[in-house]
Amino acid sequence: MHKINDDVSERIFDAAQKAAVQIREAIKEATSGLVNREQLAELIILGAVAQENLLVIGPPGTAKSAVVRRVAQSFGGKYFEYLLGRFTEPSELFGPVNLAKLREGLVETDISGMLPDAEIAFLDEVFLGSTAILNTLLGVLNERQFRRGHTKIKCPLRICVAAANGMPEDEGLSAFADRFLLHLFVEAVPDSRLEDLLEGGWQVAQRNVVAKADLASLDILNRAVPLVNMAGIRSELAQAIRQLRQANIFLSDRRIVKAQQLIAATAVLAGRRSAGRADLWPLIYVIPTATGQTSAREILRDIMSYASHPVLQSVVESAVLQPMARVSRLAELCDVVLKNEQKADVNKSVESLLREIDANFLPDELPPILVDRRQRLISVLDGV
Repeated sequence: MHKINDDVSERIFDAAQKAAVQIREAIKEATSGLVNREQLAELIILGAVAQENLLVIGPPGTAKSAVVRRVAQSFGGKYFEYLLGRFTEPSELFGPVNLAKLREGLVETDISGMLPDAEIAFLDEVFLGSTAILNTLLGVLNERQFRRGHTKIKCPLRICVAAANGMPEDEGLSAFADRFLLHLFVEAVPDSRLEDLLEGGWQVAQRNVVAKADLASLDILNRAVPLVNMAGIRSELAQAIRQLRQANIFLSDRRIVKAQQLIAATAVLAGRRSAGRADLWPLIYVIPTATGQTSAREILRDIMSYASHPVLQSVVESAVLQPMARVSRLAELCDVVLKNEQKADVNKSVESLLREIDANFLPDELPPILVDRRQRLISVLDGV
């Protein structure tokens, strides 16, 4: 029996590796033309694989809904989006009462095209929802179950992304916010990238997103998550929690336990069957406040120095702000530049890439994945 389980596990991880390649292509397609929003797209993927939800805090007009919508399009799933207000009725999210059934004495909800029927969802200004809406949402988000009257169904939801302009001060709403394991704080695009914003925004308006993966690939990755060996990383995770507590950054027991799900999902997406130090970085996004996340980057600097990821490149860089987190992106950029080495303006790209590599790594500390690539870039400059 154990041998059969090992064989099944082997097949699941092999399939997961192939699915991760598709996921990377879907991320690139979804974020093409969007400036400084790769981090959000990648966290959506991580949450979907771990089956955890994401709360995004940031000012209006920062492309939050655009990113979620484009990620949904890149996977081709059923998508539901809604802007909540003070007077939003539960039926606007969950569906109206089925009148035909009501005549028969049954209170059933017609969920077609509504949130309980969605596979990817985005709820803007989520904290404006009424108590009735938020209470029903908890069942959909946490248990993937919708219950209303005689209607009791299992929801196909992979991830719900909720957004707001700021964290709530109300104690009840704060408790609701805590049910979102991942928290991301976004800002407007900085002045230094305004030209990129203008160019990218023009491109986004001119092209549609092409599906590069499907929800089946997410499901394959999700099946691999419980099979990840977590034994070797638990002491490191516990030590990280202790360091945070010493700095007065406290996480609830629920968030600490659930963080393992994110770490396992990170390992799966990277093609690793055992979680290690390189997979600890999601802990930053489990911290529910912006100031806590900023402090944690410094407090956990040594533990996080190993962080890297071949698929979730931007979000790892943003999480830890350390050289090893940049390796996968630099390797991918090298491959793109080398593929286009015959173009007339390639030298400028080569020089820029070499400067970034050398600024991050001393010659004797260069990661193996970059050694040959760096040499080939130099050969391009030398005209070899």
